[in-house]
Amino acid sequence: QVQLAESGGGLVQPGGSLRLSCAASGIILRINTMGWYRQAPGNERELVASITTGGTTNYADSVKGRFAISRDNAKNTVYLQMNTLKPEDTAVYYCNVRTVLAPYWGQGTQVTVSS
Repeated sequence: QVQLAESGGGLVQPGGSLRLSCAASGIILRINTMGWYRQAPGNERELVASITTGGTTNYADSVKGRFAISRDNAKNTVYLQMNTLKPEDTAVYYCNVRTVLAPYWGQGTQVTVSS
């Protein structure tokens, strides 16, 4: 069975940084796009950043210039470096991995930005 193990969330002050990691295991099919989504209280889940197998990235306007997504294909791992964090970044962050067969989701990791 497919497992996505997320880590790196936590509590940080405004202006601080966090690095999220998501390692996929048990996937037989080739992984296509990998990405990060988030869901804040009272809001629907939204795309934060994505990266294709070719390295093309896409970011939500709210995080451009502050967040950076990357991947290590040998480790089936996707990362999200989050800098200059703001209170509005507070949310549960979910890893997403796409294959030809289906998309897979991580369990979510809490990121809280508060003074």
